[in-house]
Amino acid sequence: MNILVLGKGKTGALVAEIAQHRGHTVRAVDEFENVDGKALTRDALAKVDVTIDFTTPHAVLENIATCVRNGSTMVVGTTGWYERIPQVRHLVEEAGTGFVFGANFSIGVNIFFDVARAVAPALNLGYTGNIVERHHVTKLDKPSGTAVAINNELNAKSGKSLEIESVREANIVGDHVIRIESENDVIELAHAAKSRRGFAEGAVRAAEWIHGKTGFYDFKDVWRKLK
Repeated sequence: MNILVLGKGKTGALVAEIAQHRGHTVRAVDEFENVDGKALTRDALAKVDVTIDFTTPHAVLENIATCVRNGSTMVVGTTGWYERIPQVRHLVEEAGTGFVFGANFSIGVNIFFDVARAVAPALNLGYTGNIVERHHVTKLDKPSGTAVAINNELNAKSGKSLEIESVREANIVGDHVIRIESENDVIELAHAAKSRRGFAEGAVRAAEWIHGKTGFYDFKDVWRKLK
């Protein structure tokens, strides 16, 4: 495939590296090369099979709108825009393109979502608690998209949500802890990312999966279908 990577940060650079290793032709652009979407013309995108976005919350919505309107299939790993999901879904469905987004493209984190759903009934049986997410100091969105997604999973199964505590320190890739307790015991569930490689590899595999398809998908609903 021909893959366009938007964002040359740590994760974006790793996405490009992994995509090349998996046999794809890759072009990566940073924010300075894509001012006002100048890298996302219809002619440029006509040569691209899938565009993968790992940019910033303030840039991603314009990138999505420009790519989708120009017919580009997308994988979006940037978070911080989910209040606009209904509008983006409508845009994708109207354009007839393919789109995968994810709070986290790590397979391990998506398994962790399943684990969160398993403990959710405890919130209706006297348990209370919180979610703590820790990330590097340069992470822009707070709370993390992953923490919000975990809370959404808990709420979907119990009708209740937990408070989220956000910590920004050092070079932490991404740690998430669910802690709930009753008068009788404490349950702690944790996921810690060793590196960004899991996020990047999942995004590339999602691009391989969505290529040739149409529709709007959340990665947590499709990761089991990956190869």
